[in-house]
Formats: sequence, C-alpha cells, structure tokens
Amino acid sequence: MVEHPAPGEVVWRDDAGVTCRRWNRRQRTRTRLPHDTTRAMFVLDAPGPVDDTALKAAGDQLVEALTDSSPGVTIASRPLDAAWNSASRPLGAA
Repeated sequence: MVEHPAPGEVVWRDDAGVTCRRWNRRQRTRTRLPHDTTRAMFVLDAPGPVDDTALKAAGDQLVEALTDSSPGVTIASRPLDAAWNSASRPLGAA
C-alpha cells in the first residue's frame, strides 16, 4: 500500500523517500544507526500529555544510554521552543 502525507503534515525524508510520518519513528533498515555511526541527531518532542519534566527525564535517559554504550561520546543539546519554525529556516540552520 502506498501512503501519501497530507498537505502540511510533518515528515522525515531522505533522497530515497519519506522515512517517518506524524512524528512517529519507524524502524527500517535504511534509517537505523549502524555500529560505525559517528554522527547522529535525536529530536525529542513533548506533545501532550508529556510535559517538560518528562521530556527532560527522557533526554537524560538517552544521554545515559549513549554514554554507557559509547565511551568518549560527545553530546550537545539545545531546547527549541514553539517560536522556532522549521518552515522558515533551512535544514541545518540554528
């Protein structure tokens, strides 16, 4: 079955096509992180009923898991607020 994103729907994509719709992750061979991955980006979002405290706890757990599994890992993070609009910023812009 072929699915098509609705106009304005948030999707993640690469040159091969859409990999994720509606903020939900989909585990696929082409989007997994192999053991030799050296750079990755994780986006944690807090749609209701998740609040900022729960989001921070999830982020802390992710940092702990990455640190435990990848000695020497460098981690940087920054919060994005509702005013940050990805539609008005090119990919990769701060």
